[in-house]
Amino acid sequence: MRRYFGTDGIRGRANGVITPELALKVGQAAGLVFQRGDHRHRVVIGKDTRLSGYMIETALVAGFTSVGMDVLLLGPMPTPAVAMLTRSMRADIGVMISASHNPYEDNGIKLFGPDGFKLRDEVEHEIERLLESDLQKRLAGSGDLGRAKRIESVHARYIEFAKRTLPRNLTLDGLRVVVDCANGAAYRVAPETLWELGAEVIAIGTEPDGFNINRDVGSTAPDALVRKVRELRADIGIALDGDADRVLVVDEKGQRVDGDQLMAVVARSWKEDERLTKAGIVATIMSNLGLERYLGGLGLGMVRTAVGDRYVLEHMREHGYNLGGEQSGHIIMSDYATTGDGLVAALQLLAVVKRQQRPVSEVCHCFDPLPQILKNVRYASGEPLRQDSVVTAIEGARQRLGNAGRLVIRPSGTEPVIRVMAEGDDRTLVTEVVDEVVEALRKAAA
Repeated sequence: MRRYFGTDGIRGRANGVITPELALKVGQAAGLVFQRGDHRHRVVIGKDTRLSGYMIETALVAGFTSVGMDVLLLGPMPTPAVAMLTRSMRADIGVMISASHNPYEDNGIKLFGPDGFKLRDEVEHEIERLLESDLQKRLAGSGDLGRAKRIESVHARYIEFAKRTLPRNLTLDGLRVVVDCANGAAYRVAPETLWELGAEVIAIGTEPDGFNINRDVGSTAPDALVRKVRELRADIGIALDGDADRVLVVDEKGQRVDGDQLMAVVARSWKEDERLTKAGIVATIMSNLGLERYLGGLGLGMVRTAVGDRYVLEHMREHGYNLGGEQSGHIIMSDYATTGDGLVAALQLLAVVKRQQRPVSEVCHCFDPLPQILKNVRYASGEPLRQDSVVTAIEGARQRLGNAGRLVIRPSGTEPVIRVMAEGDDRTLVTEVVDEVVEALRKAAA
């Protein structure tokens, strides 16, 4: 069992779980793990716009410099930008201080290796082992301490990187784009990138104050974006989350477009351009069955993994796929990035819109999603999924669905909650199946 790392780094209440003491030790432990060779080691640190970012950043700096690593501070930058800069600046490790789409009270620490990818499980285990040990004797001597400095040019570097993911002669001239930056890490780079590509840009969620990240804005709260798109009769709305590694799109009618539809658009486009490295994509168990059927009609397959973009990426790397993602809007394009990149995914969609010269509502309606019902059951203790009554209910539900649908039941990785999801052609049947399993779980958890 891992005590600190979850599916996406270390995350929790700022100054509760994520304390200065913990951040200091993470800096020391990670710094020691990634000191390989005799060169001068260095780490890049980015963050989103949460108030607690200052506290955690300072503690991490103390930790890394105390074991002899130099620190390059990037300031507020998207998670994919930190991953990219870790590799391009030849750093030994990259750090992103963020709790993604969570409210400002939470924060987290994400780590990237020198290749820009999130750490493997065995590396996280080694860091956890050091976190539990006495590191006093492994600190650097007085003359070997690291230095820290702030880097000012990184925004321009990321903007140029994002623009280069598009064909050189493509512009966004004539498109009116509303971009919602969630008062988060992309509040500067996303509007500038779109404007430099020629779009008419209306930006919201670009006034962070330390407290308002993800609050009534961003990909998890798109109502503000929907209203603005309708009000201004924009061609498209783009919503990022707090650290900009996921994206949600709103078409010109104000209708929401999720990650499944975005993957369908890109998969079709890349297949036509012969850019897919494998005849298919990687998604998770939560992606809609409609996506799987649509891809099958194109002659493409879809591999499912556990929920979490790290599992999608691991399968992509292991089996040679270059496109994958999640329904929530984590879209991974390994030709460009080592993690989900909301801005780059949006640019790929805009490239298709410009090429086809069709409204976003037409481009992004690849398939009709099957009815999908998701309910959560909270429990206090124990293992409700092992109860005989629950096992029987699940088996019965799967038999009722047969080949016409799917049933997915999984415990949350961050809280005592069991998620029950079913989908199929018959909404009434799907609803009944979910209710039966939920009722059995509630009785078992009582």
